[in-house]
Amino acid sequence: MANNNNATTEEKVIKAKNIGVFFQTGKQQDDYKSKVFRFFKNRGKVKKPQPVWPLKDINFEGLQGEILGIIGSNGAGKTTLSKIITGILRQDQGDMRVDGKVTALFSFGMGFNKELTGRENVYLNGMMLGIDKDLINQYIDDIHAFSDLGQFMDQPMKYYSSGMKARLGFSVAAHLEPEILILDEALNTGDAKFSQKAAKKMKELVKRAKMVIIVTHSLPYAQRNCDRLIWVDGGVIRDDGGPKEVIENYKASLPARPPRKKRLLQLDKTESNIQEETVVKANNVGVSFQLKNKKNFWALRHMDFEIRAGEVVGIIGHNGAGKSTLCKVLTKIYQPDEGKIGLNGETSALLGYGTGFNPQLTGTDNIYLNAMLLGIPKQRVDEKYDEIVEFSGIEDAIDKPVKEYSSGMKSRLGFSIAATLKPDIFIIDEALSTGDLAFQEKASERIQDMIESAKAVIIVSHNMNFVEKVCTRAIWMEQGQIRFDGEAEEAVAKYRESLGLNNEEKSVKKAHQQK
Repeated sequence: MANNNNATTEEKVIKAKNIGVFFQTGKQQDDYKSKVFRFFKNRGKVKKPQPVWPLKDINFEGLQGEILGIIGSNGAGKTTLSKIITGILRQDQGDMRVDGKVTALFSFGMGFNKELTGRENVYLNGMMLGIDKDLINQYIDDIHAFSDLGQFMDQPMKYYSSGMKARLGFSVAAHLEPEILILDEALNTGDAKFSQKAAKKMKELVKRAKMVIIVTHSLPYAQRNCDRLIWVDGGVIRDDGGPKEVIENYKASLPARPPRKKRLLQLDKTESNIQEETVVKANNVGVSFQLKNKKNFWALRHMDFEIRAGEVVGIIGHNGAGKSTLCKVLTKIYQPDEGKIGLNGETSALLGYGTGFNPQLTGTDNIYLNAMLLGIPKQRVDEKYDEIVEFSGIEDAIDKPVKEYSSGMKSRLGFSIAATLKPDIFIIDEALSTGDLAFQEKASERIQDMIESAKAVIIVSHNMNFVEKVCTRAIWMEQGQIRFDGEAEEAVAKYRESLGLNNEEKSVKKAHQQK
């Protein structure tokens, strides 16, 4: 049953019949750099090529006027299916018929040139999509206004946060008259307010376009905004139907996690774990960038806070609030232009999924490469290798080049490397935004366990439920400054209230309960 009022018809826009995609593991002719890393790791003989089917016997139809959601765990085949619909990949068996021009947005910022301004990238992306320049001229002001980028529209994209890239990418794709729009994890880094705005825009789109396809791990988002869901699991379609029923079946399939002996992060048990030792101290920290108009823009200003050993601190706020800039200061990628930052310990950062991965190398090679970049001795990686692979849950793909991984698989592996090697200060900037439900549960438990070994954990996230559950404290940022610093649940409540979301969420929950 549809969740919105879109007028779907029986006209078939997509017909997929017996779709299958085949590859062989161990065939890495273009992965010449792997040989260098095998010299360092020497983990035995190369495995013989084995046949693998990321997708097999896929059958479904897409109807005119519908918003179709695709859900499933990391590595289930969702992104591969999206690429076949767009024509980026060619199926090895079966027949895929698409009646219309496909515009696809794969993860945030893909296809953007970081040296060009946002405005220049709009024209670049439009031309890559085959859009006439006159049409781009017609919509450029609407794209600018919808993205809420303000003066950053005319600044190089190297200054953009991941969320700002997501805003602009969606704004371009949604305004340039797509016939079939595919969003593959493209809004995971968007803040709550923009996600609502995007959902409204998609419902307007399908009145003029043919259909919208959303690949997402956010089950509440899928239930609210999709007319129909397809659940992909292990390369096959497990369920196809109404959002509520498909989600219930998907949740029922997830393995039950064994009960933990203790919950370190329950708020009434946390205080005793927080120590007096100061791990991070920011004193009037400011970071400025010189924009193309020669004016200085302060991405951070007057940042004063301390983080003590044993704390798990969430950093929240809308896109462009300064969260990622703060992470880069904490990891010494940026130096403050004013004030001082003090760090008592070695910092390991996971700045977005797959950051630091070499796409030509295998998952195994990237484990060793990332460890080397973090200064971790090879012997320690050897000892922890099996644990990293097992925790990531991508054993079957560990010898594949990372360029063949979905964004969720990169997220799993990146988190597993950093968390297993146990840094002093662990920073996670939107790195779990593409993780599926089961892996997020595993990750939250691992973060809780890390309190006993790491000095502090800092998490940047737009997932407010995750922040409330995992963090002992939260810092709400706005326009480069701290709006609130305190208990996680209170910070989240104040942030939601500022966006006008609390009452809306209550109405949605009440409507679902009545159903």
